[in-house]
Amino acid sequence: MGFPDRIERTMELAHPPSRVWAALTTAEGLAAWFGDRAEIDLRPGGAGTLTWTAEGHRQDLRIERVEEPRVFGFTWRIDGLPEDDPRRTYVEFVLEPTPTGTRLHLTESGFAQLGPDEHGAHAGNTRGWAHELGELAAHLDAVHAA
Repeated sequence: MGFPDRIERTMELAHPPSRVWAALTTAEGLAAWFGDRAEIDLRPGGAGTLTWTAEGHRQDLRIERVEEPRVFGFTWRIDGLPEDDPRRTYVEFVLEPTPTGTRLHLTESGFAQLGPDEHGAHAGNTRGWAHELGELAAHLDAVHAA
């Protein structure tokens, strides 16, 4: 078995797809849970930026897929690689309505292109998505409670 190419997570959210979509695809929604500042041009080929000010970290996105309100996908730089490294991973969110809200499926793929000394990016992003998706759920629950 080779090195895993992808990270996959599925979660159930007690919120309608429209609310989850807004949290994933608007600057205001993203800044509330994914970093603390965001910009997004929501169209295939559009650009986005996520900023974590306290950490001094910035991540640039290239929007690849927008099928409102079901699929949102982008590519981004692989954390830990040099800024000018052209390799990217593809992140895709798929939303499925359920009787109680939304099933969110996240896939990040493209890790198989990494060499053995770069495999830490997969583990780092696996931990990162566990944290960030928890932040997304907490944000949606807080907005709903307000």
